[in-house]
Amino acid sequence: MIRVVVDDLAAHPADAVVLPATILLEATTPTSRRLSERGGERFARDRRVSEELAVGAAVVTGGGDLSTEFVIHAVIQRTSDDPVTAKGLRRAWLSALERAQQWEFRRLAAPVLGSGPGNLPAGDAVSVMIDAWNEHHARAPLPEEITIVVETEEDRAVLEPAVSRVKARE
Repeated sequence: MIRVVVDDLAAHPADAVVLPATILLEATTPTSRRLSERGGERFARDRRVSEELAVGAAVVTGGGDLSTEFVIHAVIQRTSDDPVTAKGLRRAWLSALERAQQWEFRRLAAPVLGSGPGNLPAGDAVSVMIDAWNEHHARAPLPEEITIVVETEEDRAVLEPAVSRVKARE
């Protein structure tokens, strides 16, 4: 099941939160930067990498001071200034879903990955995420539930039609 809700991503109940990241696990959006700050020093320490990751990778870390115990970092771009591509987003989201399956996470919460100024339009990004989830879910039972957390009712209204199309196919 996929749904869109207006909520605070840092407080939304889930087994893990998925955040967009760079190849060095740096935050890429204002939302992910806020969560990084709220996660505190332990969260920052968990995100340190000794070498660059590939765009399309996903890594599980502890959540630090966040309300969720785990965070899956989906590597969607080299630096926060690089444009996000649908191909890179798809690979990163599939990797995040595979990590969720391996760690037996039932419920994920995530912002719309890869959208924002200079990146993919939110509707396109959520369509990539939904298509990849359908592909993953056809072969793996977990995660069972994806909650796309947005900050405004306007954002929810934009994304709800794409999510409704998926529900009609389920």
